[in-house]
Amino acid sequence: MSDLGALLPFIIILLAFWLLIIRPARNRQRQQLSLQRELAPGQHVMTTSGLHATVSAVEDDVVVLEVAPGVTMRWAKQAVARIIPAAPADETGDETGSAGPAETEPDDHSPGDGRPRPE
Repeated sequence: MSDLGALLPFIIILLAFWLLIIRPARNRQRQQLSLQRELAPGQHVMTTSGLHATVSAVEDDVVVLEVAPGVTMRWAKQAVARIIPAAPADETGDETGSAGPAETEPDDHSPGDGRPRPE
């Protein structure tokens, strides 16, 4: 029984090490592999260095990212940190989420430049 009492602290340390370090690392690794498998052309992604781009093509270990219209770059799949969900388009069809500048008529008391109109 005394042998078990002497080993108990080591068993607790190993259990805590597994729960706090090994298990979360495995979960992150599984999530990263899942993300790499989900990559498909047309998706918006962010790399680990913060580059935002659109996936043009997916090869074995390489993903081709379009950073500007007609400008592509080859990156390792491991460099993709996350897939950015596409913003839903509003009723106007504008994907930016704004309907443009607001059109307002000038007030009767001002000429439109913020100064009061002389009476």
